[in-house]
Order: sequence, then structure tokens, then C-alpha cells
Amino acid sequence: MSDIQRYPDSPRSEMQRFVPAGARRLLDVGCHTGAFGHALKQVRDIEVWGMEPAADAAALAATRLYRVLAEPLAAGCALPDAHFDAIVFNDVLEHMESPWQTLELARRWLTPDGVVIISLPNLLHVENIEHMLFERDFRYEGRGVRDRTHLRFFTRKSAVRMIEDCGYRIDTVEGINESWWSPSPLRRLTFRLFDRWLAEFKPQQFAFVARPRR
Repeated sequence: MSDIQRYPDSPRSEMQRFVPAGARRLLDVGCHTGAFGHALKQVRDIEVWGMEPAADAAALAATRLYRVLAEPLAAGCALPDAHFDAIVFNDVLEHMESPWQTLELARRWLTPDGVVIISLPNLLHVENIEHMLFERDFRYEGRGVRDRTHLRFFTRKSAVRMIEDCGYRIDTVEGINESWWSPSPLRRLTFRLFDRWLAEFKPQQFAFVARPRR
């Protein structure tokens, strides 16, 4: 199965609002087919670059974005230093052997006021917790929190720690794509009684906006 077939051609509308209004140049790392950047270009004046190592997805993205590099983000990439107002990692870092190294490296290509925008799957999502507790399993799947291509797994707390350890100051942390409601009366009652304590179990992902500490 190709990457185009594996993952949807999604504009990630829930992540677009985290891009600062003043951003004029954006790098989408792991841009897939370029749907995110293409959607941004429809509503604002912005130059979107993409990086996508999967050749078929990169070829489609190249028809939509300003420029696409069909390779992983690495120190030798042909990217201009201090050029981007925002660098986006939409559910990408968890696929990397060292997301820490990638975040540290990304600082090189940010403008002085630039930000990184990150979406990460939430290991504590209620459906994943129920799967592990009741089925006593960690069954890898084609997509989602237990995507078989994931190399790293994060909770809100561990993601914050990683981002801060890489030299960033976090401006925004927000749960996105909440999915917890169930026909099960027990689950609904549990979330009603312990809503504040269980808030971290609702979102499928967390979104972060952070800027390098100077």
C-alpha cells in the first residue's frame, strides 16, 4: 500500500488555526500530498514549502505548493536559514527515530519570531486505554494512535517535556479531535463524574505552538 492510499488527503482544518496570522512563509514537514498547505493558500497570502520522502505523495504535493523537497528533514537539506515563520509537524514526529534531534535542527530554519506547530497522537486517548486495560494488548493498526509505523509515543506531559528540552518555550497546548462519547452508560457516567480528571483522555491528539528560547 502506498502512502497516498494509507493516509487521507486531509487539509487538517483543525490545525490551520494554529498558524499565526502574520506568517508569510511556512514549511510543512511530512506534507504528504500537500493538502494542508493547499488549503492555507486558499484563505491567506502564504508561501508554503513541503518536505515529503514518499515519492508518490511528494509528486502530488509539488503541484499544490511553492516548493517540495522529496526527502526527510536533515541537516543537509537545501532549505534557506532563518526563512520560515512557521514549521509544521502534523502527526510526523512520532514516525521519527529522534524527534528531539529534528526539533533542535528545525530552529536553524526559523525566523527570529518563528514558531513550530506540532500535532502528536495522544497515547492516553480513552479508546487506547480501554484497549490496553480490557484487552491486555497493544495491537498495532494501519492508522491512529497505534499506527504500526510509529516509533515514538507521547502523552501530553511527555510531549511538553520533549519540546521544552529541545530549547522551545510553549505558547499553546490544546487537545484536538476529541472522541470519547460512547453508547456505554458507564463511560458517559465516568466522564461526567470525573470530567476534570479525565480531560486528558478525550482528545485523539494534542496541538502545540512553541518558539525557540532566546
